[in-house]
Amino acid sequence: MTGARLAILSDIHGNLPALEAVIADAASRGVDAFVNLGDCLSGPLWPRETADRLIALDWPTVAGNQDRALVTLGPEAMGASDRFAATCLDARHLAWLGALPPTLAPMLPMGSDLFLCHGTPGSDMIYLLEDVGADGARPADPDVVAARIGARREAVILCGHTHIPRVLRLADGRTVANPGSVGLPAYADDMPLPHVMETGSPDARYAILGGDGVELIAVAYDCASAADKALAEGREDWAIALRTGRAR
Repeated sequence: MTGARLAILSDIHGNLPALEAVIADAASRGVDAFVNLGDCLSGPLWPRETADRLIALDWPTVAGNQDRALVTLGPEAMGASDRFAATCLDARHLAWLGALPPTLAPMLPMGSDLFLCHGTPGSDMIYLLEDVGADGARPADPDVVAARIGARREAVILCGHTHIPRVLRLADGRTVANPGSVGLPAYADDMPLPHVMETGSPDARYAILGGDGVELIAVAYDCASAADKALAEGREDWAIALRTGRAR
């Protein structure tokens, strides 16, 4: 990357204080550009304000599964997090979400050989770096990860969706990385089987890609204010996750 540094963000989920903390931390580390791997707004926090900030920043951004849900589903088909966000957004915000591509191979100033997706190259719902079984979530085998990537040949494949920071070097030298979640450090899900994803700390997560590879970074921020907002909106599950980094 010729000495350039790229900040990689994902799964902001409307958590504006966490986003601002990450932007400030990245600026202090001399990053040259930012990319965003989706799930930008869904949640009981500050979806409208976060949308305004991201629209103004105009980073290369892909749509996450919940970004897609906000523009394709009616309220009756949405989950509680999407439904809350949808009530806060106007036509301009929805148009921005609707224009986000599902994947992206951006041409950045540093000439990076990158591919961006939210889940896998073929699906915004499938985990790339994790498997889920009867015993919960676990890291996926590298051969399984390579198969999920399919025909993509970029040197660096970036994904989000699981909220779990992880970097994997494949046998052919390619790097697959998930920066973790800026805005939600833990969640529970029933698909494809019941499982939890949790980092165990309330920090905002992102990554920097530079000459030495991908560095995973945790940033402390005022998580109490985000937890208080979630609780005020009736989301104790989010409040617990935001304060503790645990799903329950």
